[in-house]
Amino acid sequence: MKVLIVSDEEVKRFYEYYEDGILSSYDLILSCGDLSPKYLSFLATMSHAEVLYVHGNHDKSYLKEAPEGCICIEDRVYNYRGLRILGLGGSMKYRESPFQFTEKEMQRRVRRLFFRLHRSHGFDILLTHAPAFGLNDAEDLPHRGYHCFLELLDRYTPRYFIHGHVHKNYGKGYKKLDHYKDTTVINACQFYELEIPDEMLKK
Repeated sequence: MKVLIVSDEEVKRFYEYYEDGILSSYDLILSCGDLSPKYLSFLATMSHAEVLYVHGNHDKSYLKEAPEGCICIEDRVYNYRGLRILGLGGSMKYRESPFQFTEKEMQRRVRRLFFRLHRSHGFDILLTHAPAFGLNDAEDLPHRGYHCFLELLDRYTPRYFIHGHVHKNYGKGYKKLDHYKDTTVINACQFYELEIPDEMLKK
């Protein structure tokens, strides 16, 4: 299964310079946030893929105009053809905003998911906006990652951890692809194409 992951910066060839059929090969589109609702709506309209998203820290406009034809998977385990996707959007809190959370606030969100995670027997993909602490994050508060994301990776060992929020121009430590134990870590800033092995899907 071919997945398109988008985050933070609009890709002109998927939008402004769109050519017919450029999105036709994708089975699923995942958004890690900080993108225009119109951009996600366009992707949903021009592709045959289901579009799932979490919020970025700059997505306040979604409260008035959510992306049409897309599915928000915040604070839930979404099952797509047997693929279990856990969504936890937002970033570290550095000012008052609906999609910014302190470490303790994010921990509470994770705790409230305990029974859902138990029923789903864990998850295959952790989809977030912010990175995990010490894993592709930065030292400044707005781009610091969450400890509780590491705890989720340690406990459930998902196949993929996908985030955005950390841009390439932030420094030489930027990594598009990384690994944490048995989990592949993807920084989806702009876009990333992912092939999901067939054995992970429910026939």
